Amino acid sequence: MTYRDKVAVIGVMAAAIAMLAAPAQAAPSESSDAVPSFNGTVLAVAYSGSTVYVGGDFTAAVVKGKVVARSRLAAINAVTGELLPWAPVADGRVKAIATSGSAVYVGGDFGTVGGRRRDSLARLDGRSGAVAGTFKHTIEGRPYALAATGGRLYLGGSITKVNGQSRTRLAAFNLTTGALDTKWKPTADDQVESLATGGGRVYAGGKFHKVNGTSGYDRLVALDPSSAAIVTGFKPRPPVITYAVAVTSTGVYTAHGGQGGAASSYSTTGVKRWTATFDGNAQAIGVLGDTVYVGGHFDRACRTARTGSQGTCLDGSDDRIKLAALATTDGHLRDWTADANGVEGVLAMAVNPGLGALAVGGAFTTIGGRSQKRFAQFG
Repeated sequence: MTYRDKVAVIGVMAAAIAMLAAPAQAAPSESSDAVPSFNGTVLAVAYSGSTVYVGGDFTAAVVKGKVVARSRLAAINAVTGELLPWAPVADGRVKAIATSGSAVYVGGDFGTVGGRRRDSLARLDGRSGAVAGTFKHTIEGRPYALAATGGRLYLGGSITKVNGQSRTRLAAFNLTTGALDTKWKPTADDQVESLATGGGRVYAGGKFHKVNGTSGYDRLVALDPSSAAIVTGFKPRPPVITYAVAVTSTGVYTAHGGQGGAASSYSTTGVKRWTATFDGNAQAIGVLGDTVYVGGHFDRACRTARTGSQGTCLDGSDDRIKLAALATTDGHLRDWTADANGVEGVLAMAVNPGLGALAVGGAFTTIGGRSQKRFAQFG
C-alpha cells in the first residue's frame, strides 16, 4: 500500500497514472543481515563484487560481541556477513571510497595508510590491503567524494591544489598510471559533496553555484568525463544543497538538505519528475530495482512539500526514521520501514544489484529496534 499524497508529482497526469500501475518492489527485509557493528561513525560504503568496503572514524569492528581492531577501514563479505581480514590502517577519517577492478580508492583526512605516507588519497589492493606505490599525491583541501569509471578516478571536495597544481574542488587521475589528469580540471565555486557516473557523464552535487565560471548550474551538474565541459542539456538547478547523487540508465536521483530535506528524481535531460519531502536532511541515496532508498537524519516523510521553519511537515506525515523507500516511477512512499536511530542517522549508502543488497553507514546504533551499530546491510 502506498499513499498518493506523499510527494509533489511533477509531470503529465497520464504518465503519472501509468506509473502508479507499476508493481512495487520493497527490500527483501526490513531487518539488517548479521554483519559487524563499528565503534565509530561509518562515512563511506562501496561494493566490489561480493565484498563491501567500509570507511569512517571507527577504530574497531564488533563481531558477536568481540572487539576486532579496524582503523577506519574494513571489508565485509556481503554474502555471509563475515568480517574479512582486509585491515589497512588509516591515521585519520576516511570520507569516501570507490572501487575499480581489484583496486580500492580511499579519500579523507588521513596522512598515512598502511604505514605509508599518503596525503588524503590512496589506492589499496582490494584483497591484501597493500598500498599502491604508484599512486601518491599531495592534496590541499579535503576530499569528500570519489568515483571511478572509464579509466579515471574522479575526486570532489573542497580541494584547491593537487601536487601543487591548481584544482578547484574537482580533479581526476589515470586509473592505470595514477597520474593527475592534466585535461580534466573543471572548476566549482563552492565545495563538491558527491560524485556519480553513468550514461557517459560525471555528475557532481554540492553547494556550488557556478561551474567552469558559468552560472545556472547550481548544486547539481553533469560534466563530460574526458573534457570536463558542462553537459548543457542537463540543468535542473535544485534550490538546496545536494548531498548525494545516484544514476541509473533512465534517471538521476538526488538527496538534499534545506528546510527539512528532500529526495528528487530527474530525467537525463534535467526535467524534474518528482520530489519527496522529509522533516530533516536527506544525506544518502541509492536505487535498487524499482525502489529508491534514502537515508538521512529525518524522522518523518511529509505528505506534501510544505514544511515549517524547522522542517516540520505541515500537511501530515508518516514515520520513516532515518531510512525511507520510494517508488522510482513517481516517488510514492513504500511500506518498507527499517527505522534507525540517532541524530545524524544515515550518512552513506551503496547498492549491489547482483546481490539485491543495500548497505548503509552512519551514526545510528539500532535498526528496527535491534542493536546494529553504524553499519547495516539489507539483502
